[in-house]
Amino acid sequence: MKEERLDKFLANAGVGSRKEVKDYLKQRRIRVNGEVVTRPESKVDPDQDEILLDGKSIRKAGKAYYWFHKPAGCITASRDDREQTVMDYFADAGEKDLFPVGRLDKDTEGLLLVTNDGELSHYLLSPRRHVEKTYYAQVDGCIGEKEIALFREGVDIGDDKKTLPAVLKVVRSGENGSEILLTIQEGRYHQVKRMFEAVNRHVNYLKRVSFGSIPLEKTLEKGTYRTLTDEELSILKEQTNCRKKGTKEP
Repeated sequence: MKEERLDKFLANAGVGSRKEVKDYLKQRRIRVNGEVVTRPESKVDPDQDEILLDGKSIRKAGKAYYWFHKPAGCITASRDDREQTVMDYFADAGEKDLFPVGRLDKDTEGLLLVTNDGELSHYLLSPRRHVEKTYYAQVDGCIGEKEIALFREGVDIGDDKKTLPAVLKVVRSGENGSEILLTIQEGRYHQVKRMFEAVNRHVNYLKRVSFGSIPLEKTLEKGTYRTLTDEELSILKEQTNCRKKGTKEP
């Protein structure tokens, strides 16, 4: 736990000058974990404590966390000289050094995390952390118990190791095609498509519908983004254990 003076944190977060911050405190406009705080020297841990000014959450200066509903047709990259990237949608974002966490294929839609927090990104992408991602897919042919069992055991997709166990749920299955939900714990190259290819099925449509147990909300339209809530950010950090001091890769 790294604590610092409340007035220093607020000033560094861009809330105002030290003098302005002290005025906010005197006016009882600052709350820490639900309690009004008036002393500038009060200690806070910005990674653990909820700090509010007039009910609005204050975070470390420069840190940004966005959910983006990726549309098909753009690539998941910070920049590209030939094709549109997901970061082109963030041209008006005020923060610097934003980048997408992980990768969705050009023709894949769905939930993508965009941030400038390299540490959190590292933990979320680590295969040893087993952060779950769920996809909705439309595939050729029938999907049944055989495929469910194979995915549960891990699938050979041509890499050195089989995939980690995955949860395959059938939404609809028929000769003309199937709709499924697949939850995986990794992010290998073209993993979902390769898993279905391994059982002789072709993916016609793919969409990530949740990341780290947080679902893609229906109100977030394609090509738009919003800031993560404090609760969502806390959930991601808890799932990766990266908020714990001294946490290392196992």
